[in-house]
Amino acid sequence: MSAASRGIIDRLRLLSIGPRKISPPTTAISIFTTQFRRFSAEPSIGESVIDQVQSRIIEARTRVMTPNSKRTGVIAVKCGMTALWDKWGARVPISILWLDDNIVSQVKTPENEGISALQVGCGHKKEKHLTKPEMGHFRAQGVPMKRKLREFPVTEDALLPIGSSIGVRHFVPGQYVDVTGITRGKGFQGGMKRWNFKGMPASHGASKSHRSIGSTGQRDDPGKVFKGKKMPGRMGGKQRTVKNVWVYKVDPARNLMWVKGQVPGAKGNFVFVKDAFYKKPDISLLPFPTYFAPEDEDVTGLEPLLADLGDSDPFMAAD
Repeated sequence: MSAASRGIIDRLRLLSIGPRKISPPTTAISIFTTQFRRFSAEPSIGESVIDQVQSRIIEARTRVMTPNSKRTGVIAVKCGMTALWDKWGARVPISILWLDDNIVSQVKTPENEGISALQVGCGHKKEKHLTKPEMGHFRAQGVPMKRKLREFPVTEDALLPIGSSIGVRHFVPGQYVDVTGITRGKGFQGGMKRWNFKGMPASHGASKSHRSIGSTGQRDDPGKVFKGKKMPGRMGGKQRTVKNVWVYKVDPARNLMWVKGQVPGAKGNFVFVKDAFYKKPDISLLPFPTYFAPEDEDVTGLEPLLADLGDSDPFMAAD
């Protein structure tokens, strides 16, 4: 049977069944779009109407934060570490983070992508160092070329327009944040360094096996090494999150922030900072959805903001 005969038979079979029933959620615009696509490869009128209906205007203005609101995070560069001394003379490590020109490079809404999220870009990169898909993405969004991108899920009331700048005043001194980064890669290491094993005897009866991990299996039963056994292997180079990091100071003039303790990664690595999940900050103190600087504000003349230490010393280790 030829292809034309089969097409005629299929058409007659459809006609004999009768007209198709359209489900209630189907609209007239979607029916028109489906029928129009059969005869043309150009975008239909129905699609343009739907896009106009689904488009949302996002304004850069201060809103009221609710307990269920979730703000965006930022991308920072780990500049290094310093130390402070508490009133008892104890040395406390402090990590310094630099927010290198964070802007919103893409907005994802439930109408278009099905989620509510913001894509944030950090740093600067030349066009010759980007791939063609990356250049196309930045040109489509109308934002400068960025070195690092990261998507942060937010609530719908925390959406920001494309191109919005996010500075260090997005955070308030004294609040807690979660810092995510890639730990330092240490290569292939033995069991003593990787898992803190004790090692073999170093005096009698151990010949050139002082740093060996020892026996790994059992006898005939079960006669194998179980999966997950701590053994030598690749150490570091994994994504880790340090939770409940205390923000000690922010410097709006240089976009620097000081946090208590250590954060993952080496000097110069990117880390991702967002509001703490467990020790949630006071919503009445946070700028929502972010801090909008006045037009006449002179950033270069601003003084660093310090956290209120209060009666107790936050640098003192807990008992």
